[in-house]
Amino acid sequence: MSQLVLDISHKSVPTLDNFVIGCNSELLSTLRHALSGDSRERSFYLWGEDGCGKSHLLQACLDAAKQAKCNTAYAIGTVPKLVPELAEVVAVDDVEQLDDTEQIALFDLYNQMRDSDGMLLVSGQASPMHLKLRDDLRTRLGWGLVYQVHSLNDEDKSQALAQHAQQKGFILPPEVSQYLLRHGRRDLPSLMVILDALDRHSLRNKRAPSVPLLKEILQEKGV
Repeated sequence: MSQLVLDISHKSVPTLDNFVIGCNSELLSTLRHALSGDSRERSFYLWGEDGCGKSHLLQACLDAAKQAKCNTAYAIGTVPKLVPELAEVVAVDDVEQLDDTEQIALFDLYNQMRDSDGMLLVSGQASPMHLKLRDDLRTRLGWGLVYQVHSLNDEDKSQALAQHAQQKGFILPPEVSQYLLRHGRRDLPSLMVILDALDRHSLRNKRAPSVPLLKEILQEKGV
């Protein structure tokens, strides 16, 4: 068996259209209304466990804003350095990683965005009241709309995997999806990485995606 290289560099661009909704329909609708200008809400805090889709939604909102010719900024575990009047939509991912200096910067950014009527999106693993951050920053994050991003159940994950496979030009057999959900990691990004590797491995071997091919990939990855 040839050595398998699990390349994770190629990822589809996160958009609101390719987000698998699951139990998050209200959140998705709210974000769409805010981005279209049909809502006056300008501050959003999204929280949930790893792999639930927080980063996807933040990046998808920025993508939608860019399509509308808005100036955007995005950062993970830090705060973007930008001129306030140029920032129309800003996203800060993984807020729990901010050090003391960055927490002050986010507090200032919150006030700047509010004064300029910009849109600020922040994500974290816990609700504002349970974040280990400055009290004044936790209060600010709780002033806007706060949503828990609910993880997908297995049926939703199967739908997401089938949709991803279709976008890549192949049909994912149900038994392959079921085996991956039973034996792969539970978060959707990791499942997508394995699915991409299965696609490459099947093309390289000129064989249709199957459970035996999937087993080879999982064995190589040590799953």
